Amino acid sequence: MALGRNAGVVDTGSEVPLFPGAPLLGSLQDLKSDSLGTYLRAQQQRGDVVRVSAGPPGMRAELYCVFSPEGAQQVLASEAANFRKDNSFYQEVRNSIGNGLLTSQDEDYLRQRRLVQPLFTRRRVDGYAGAVAAETASVIAAWEEALDGVVDVSDEMTHLALRAVTRILFGTDVEAAADVVARCFPVITEYVLRRGYSPASIPRHWPTPGNRRAAAAIDELYEVCDRIVAQRRRQAGASGPAAGGPAGDGPAGDGTGEDLLTLLAAARSADDGEFDADELRDQVLVFLLAGHETTATSLCFALHLLARHPEQQDRVREEITTVLGDRPPQAGDLDRLPYLSRVVKEAMRLYPAAPVIGRKAVAATRIGGRTIPAGADVIVAPWVTHRHPEHWPDPDRFDPDRFTPEAEAGRPRYAWFPFGGGPRACIGQHFSMLESVIALAMILRTCSFEALDAEVPVSAGITLRTTGPARCRVRRLDR
Repeated sequence: MALGRNAGVVDTGSEVPLFPGAPLLGSLQDLKSDSLGTYLRAQQQRGDVVRVSAGPPGMRAELYCVFSPEGAQQVLASEAANFRKDNSFYQEVRNSIGNGLLTSQDEDYLRQRRLVQPLFTRRRVDGYAGAVAAETASVIAAWEEALDGVVDVSDEMTHLALRAVTRILFGTDVEAAADVVARCFPVITEYVLRRGYSPASIPRHWPTPGNRRAAAAIDELYEVCDRIVAQRRRQAGASGPAAGGPAGDGPAGDGTGEDLLTLLAAARSADDGEFDADELRDQVLVFLLAGHETTATSLCFALHLLARHPEQQDRVREEITTVLGDRPPQAGDLDRLPYLSRVVKEAMRLYPAAPVIGRKAVAATRIGGRTIPAGADVIVAPWVTHRHPEHWPDPDRFDPDRFTPEAEAGRPRYAWFPFGGGPRACIGQHFSMLESVIALAMILRTCSFEALDAEVPVSAGITLRTTGPARCRVRRLDR
């Protein structure tokens, strides 16, 4: 059996301890009902490298869970080549939304990343601030009837994040795409989860109600993306601007510069060529999914946590008012609002948008003194590592000052990794922070929030999902 770079001889103490489950089904029911709580208990009871078994005999699956920052760094960064996206879950995602940056591997991934990277430089991303501000203003205006009433911040922030990323991607086609995405993605997500975590799935082409419902949603989503992609490719033409060229540096989607899809359609290089129509669609679908669900999670929980902690909410508002006055926020304000940025980071710690990240081990590897076997399904879990008591005292307490520069310098690099890490770190992490800070600055300067739901139940899907309301009473501050 091949061994990883830091693997050693297997000894008696190297076997990964098993988290106990039921005799017949192991931890299957626990994972189905509360996977995040199950992983937390596994770490608390068995340590930082734990085996979780699920399913009936003969169909039992085993997950090797890595919970320490150092172990997460091995899986995602220092030994990333040994941990691939080859598990059944990622295959289901590929089958549903294509082979874009989220799911591609090897040379496909490297080529896509090289073509896309120039569109996510800090200068480019800062140009999207105007689109975020415009959509945030629309959401605030739509709250007029609800002000001094009640809104569900999960629903509202999902709507805002979807509108913002659709506007940035599609520009004036935002109306044509946003409704389709909002209607189809939940159907596709549920389908992927059901199949990805099932011990055995029936073929997709069988005409079952679930297969037919998912196929219809995928077809509708593909159709709207293909139509807009074809239009952009015609516009880009053979002489369109290269991704790294000077054209399109204005704000995306607001009429003063190209939207992101136009830039993707024009992206090309001598070594990597350009995206064909199917590849463009695959990238668009990944950006739509990752670009709205992840930021929506951060916005929702930042607002809800502040609504539960009025002292911190007042402190944020004072900073916003001092820095911005009455002017609209701009990209350059990201560094001028350090406490608001810490609030966003703390919300991402407690509610990471990607709470569990899966890989498959190519070769046996030693992590934390334990041996992960070749072929094993491996997970790292920001949900657990972000609550590791060795690095986060009183881990469930909301405390934005955990993210002062001094505090951050004193922790391992992978004690906090809401954007993943290593060569596959999220390409849109600066955009997510920019969107969150601009939107929250506008919202909190205008409105105050009081939480009506003390806790918001969540579950792990493709991204973190709320499974209950996140209601807040909203009051307009200038009334």
